[in-house]
Amino acid sequence: MKILLTGASGLLGSAFAQAARRRGHHVLGITGNYSGTLPGPNERKQLDLADLNALEAYVLEQFPDAIVNCAAISEPSACEADPAASRLINVALPEKLALLARHLFATFIHISSEQVFDGAADLYYRDTPPSPPNEYARQKLESEHRVNELAAEFTTTLRLPLLMGNSLTGTRSLHERLLLSWSQNKPTPLFTDEYRQPCLVENAAAAMLELCERSDLKGVYHWAGEKILSRYEMGQRIAQHFGLPAEQLVQAAQRGDDPRFAHRQAKLAFDLTPLASKLKTRPQAFADQLDALVVPKPVRTWYHSQ
Repeated sequence: MKILLTGASGLLGSAFAQAARRRGHHVLGITGNYSGTLPGPNERKQLDLADLNALEAYVLEQFPDAIVNCAAISEPSACEADPAASRLINVALPEKLALLARHLFATFIHISSEQVFDGAADLYYRDTPPSPPNEYARQKLESEHRVNELAAEFTTTLRLPLLMGNSLTGTRSLHERLLLSWSQNKPTPLFTDEYRQPCLVENAAAAMLELCERSDLKGVYHWAGEKILSRYEMGQRIAQHFGLPAEQLVQAAQRGDDPRFAHRQAKLAFDLTPLASKLKTRPQAFADQLDALVVPKPVRTWYHSQ
C-alpha cells in the first residue's frame, strides 16, 4: 500500500512511518521545516502545508492508497495567539486531504484529540457530545466535522490522548520535557488533580496502521492507554523509571494554584471498547510504555553524570 503521511517528523508521524514501513508499505513522508534524519518514510517531501495548492499537486501526482494526517499545531497557546495561522493546519489542511481522499478513493486517517472534551465527565464515549474549552479544541472539532461532511465513507477520525514516546529531536514528549527541566535543576510542579490516559506513540501507530489496512472501521473512534493517571503520578513514575529521585524532582501541585492553568480539563478518560474490541492491537499499561522510553540526546551528558 502507498501511504501519504503528513507530519512525518513529529512524535506520532515518525512512529507511524516506521511501523508502516516494517509492514512493507511504501510511505511518502511530508515534513515542514525539519531537515534532520527521518527514519521510516521510503520517500520524503518538504512542503509548506499551508500551501494547499502545492500539497494537492503532490498528492495527485503520487496517487496514494491511503492518506494519514498527523500534522497539527497542537500547542493551545499558539492557537490562541494566531488562530488564523493555526486554522490553516488544523482545519483547512484536513479539509483538503479529505477532498483528495474522496477524489482518489483513498482511505483517510485523521488524527484528532481528547481536547475536544471539557473534562467534566468521568468517561467519554465516542458519541458523547464534545464541548471544546479552547481554540485548539474548537479547531480540532471543526476539522472532525469537515472531514466527515466531505468524505465520511473514506474517513476514520481517531481521537488520541497525551502521547508518550521518543521524538526525533529529543524535546517533544512528556518525559523528554521533564528530563530537560530536571537537567537544568528545575524541579517540576505537576498536578495531582489533572488526570490523563497516556498512550505510547508506537501503540497508537499500530492501531492507526490496522485502520489503514481495514475498510470497515469508519467514523470517530477513541484510542488511549489502559488506565488514567494524574500528571503527578506520571512524573513520579518517569523519574523512578530513570533511577532519579522523584521526591526531589516532582512537586505536587493543583490546577488552581496557578491562574494560568485553572481552566485545564480535570479528567480526560476514553471508553476504548468500540475500537479495542475490533483490533489486534491492545491498549497498553503505563509500565510497558515506560519500558520503551530512552534518555533523550540533549540530556545524556547530564544524566550519565548523576
